[in-house]
Amino acid sequence: MQFDYDDQNIFAKILRGEIPNSTVFENEHALAFKDIAPQAPVHVLVIPKGAYVSIDDFAANARADEQAGFFAAVAAVCEMSDVAQGFRAVANTRTHGVQDVPHFHMHIIGGNQLGRMLP
Repeated sequence: MQFDYDDQNIFAKILRGEIPNSTVFENEHALAFKDIAPQAPVHVLVIPKGAYVSIDDFAANARADEQAGFFAAVAAVCEMSDVAQGFRAVANTRTHGVQDVPHFHMHIIGGNQLGRMLP
């Protein structure tokens, strides 16, 4: 499947330093920052530094070191956040998945009891 990446999306601008963010963690392959509209006490977005539109694009096309670096960032965010009792990791994808920004990102959400995702 072909994915068209829009380099003017808000996360691309954050990665270029054009828009500020509240960085929580950064490594060579990923940036993690606080969500501007948190849905729980802990709500951090983890984004790869590469131009990937969605999780399936990232899984199919990112190099192994990019994938390892991204998931190392996810692990670091979980380690440093108050999510020991549990958390949700969400990657909304495209229109039906209600993806707002066309740059792959994972939400780490926790810090209290979460409700069921679906009824």
